Amino acid sequence: MKTKEIYLAGGCFWGTEHFFKQIEGVVATEVGFANGHTDNPTYKEVYTDQTGYAETVHVTYRPDIVSLEFLLRMFFKAIDPLSLNQQGHDTGTRYRTGVYYTDKTDLPAIDKVFDEEQSKYQQMLAVEKLPLQNFYTAEEYHQDYLDKNPNGYCHLPLSLFEFARQAKEHQ
Repeated sequence: MKTKEIYLAGGCFWGTEHFFKQIEGVVATEVGFANGHTDNPTYKEVYTDQTGYAETVHVTYRPDIVSLEFLLRMFFKAIDPLSLNQQGHDTGTRYRTGVYYTDKTDLPAIDKVFDEEQSKYQQMLAVEKLPLQNFYTAEEYHQDYLDKNPNGYCHLPLSLFEFARQAKEHQ
């Protein structure tokens, strides 16, 4: 089973992770912190907005089932792409949005979806598109948070999770 990976920062990582777990072809998710400037940050440190990290979900998927383009289109349905350092009521640089890639051959697909999204707006997208510099896994209690805490806080509406469960690339 060949897999690929992408790192997606969509605001609070609890809801972003839960959203991507619903999509057919996603085989693993892991929440953590990406593209900051300290080593081994803790959630408490990242929360200060002094480390440069974004709350990010490492998504592992099967490209024979779901394409990167489809995952990115779904990502854009789960974020406000014009909001800088804020998603929902969550504010701070740790809640910025971004797509962080590890494989340069993914860039044409990423660019294609970014161009599609940008064409919908007059204002420039506030979504980073960068190579992954670093990623540190968040503490265990953050992993699968909404599975462990079904009534836990989430900036995403519950209807979005059902939408992700039903979404198929080839319908």
